[in-house]
Amino acid sequence: MTPIFLPLIGQYQNIGDIILRRPLAKWLQGDSRLHVFTGDAPAGYTEALQLRPDDHVYTSFLSWYRAGMEASRRQKSIYLFKPGEIQLSLKGMKEHLGVLPMAKRFKARGGSVARLGSGVRNFSSFYRRLITPSLKVSDLTYWRDQGSFQYLGHGGVMPDLAFAEGGELSRISSMENRRYLIVSMRGDRPAPNEAWRKAVRDFAHKHRLEIMAVTQVLMDSARSRELAGSLGGQVLDWDGHDHMQQEQRLRDVYRRAALVVSDRLHVLIAAYTEGAAPAGLTTDNSSKVDRHFEAIGLKGVGQSAASWSPERTGQFLEDTLRQRESYLNTLGQARVSLDGVRKELVSFVEAVRGREA
Repeated sequence: MTPIFLPLIGQYQNIGDIILRRPLAKWLQGDSRLHVFTGDAPAGYTEALQLRPDDHVYTSFLSWYRAGMEASRRQKSIYLFKPGEIQLSLKGMKEHLGVLPMAKRFKARGGSVARLGSGVRNFSSFYRRLITPSLKVSDLTYWRDQGSFQYLGHGGVMPDLAFAEGGELSRISSMENRRYLIVSMRGDRPAPNEAWRKAVRDFAHKHRLEIMAVTQVLMDSARSRELAGSLGGQVLDWDGHDHMQQEQRLRDVYRRAALVVSDRLHVLIAAYTEGAAPAGLTTDNSSKVDRHFEAIGLKGVGQSAASWSPERTGQFLEDTLRQRESYLNTLGQARVSLDGVRKELVSFVEAVRGREA
């Protein structure tokens, strides 16, 4: 079996970090053995990645690293960089500089290196120079948004891996029994203003929707509870434990939602992949939501609404709901694109395995 080394560390109290990493692990679970570094992740996070019993999970970076160096001595091995957000900062360079000797050794001994589903958080010319060697060592590269590709180069663009999760289109297309309007806002950003709140309340009343504030990231818990009270809605909160159960609870309400309003990218994606129309209203000027939906062909999903009137915000929500059907057609196209990347990755792994013959 071809050894594949893959770090899947993340924000352990963020369900979105699981959703965007799990598909890559699933794609690799063929005739290969995964060696996954999870760091000090709680059991719930690791369980939610749905690794196989014979995959090796490492909590120690040094043990994982040593295993990689030893594996490359015996077999042709593969290294995959962690999918998700890259911070172009000193802290963010840990993986890209730290694993470079191992990645280069894999290649020198007939193995390969790939990077799928990553995107940059900020654009720093200094750290771009530092990350360049890890970009050059990769044989297969796909970024999750056009901005990251244009800034860092090397490879192509693919949809975020989280678009591969969720329900089948045939099951989520109907509006029947969709009675919720989901709200979920970051706890580390300015709170939505009264114009935002009025627009959400009025929209829910007009369409006879129940407001449900949800917590998909633990740090947003207080914001979810406050919004539920302010908007006259319910709250689906989280205590940070049992990640799989919380994800299932979230998906259960997403499957019954007509619309999701959030500044969290993976709240929007998770609800969208269960059939809710995504309205990415932010309280700052971040372009993250818009960039990642543009990668699948949807423009204008993310909007900075801090200065909008209730009428303008309400019209945006109306326009979003009206386009729900066409948005779901785009989801189908995104999944076709992702399946193409999956097949390319499978061929990539098979090519390394063929070198053993």
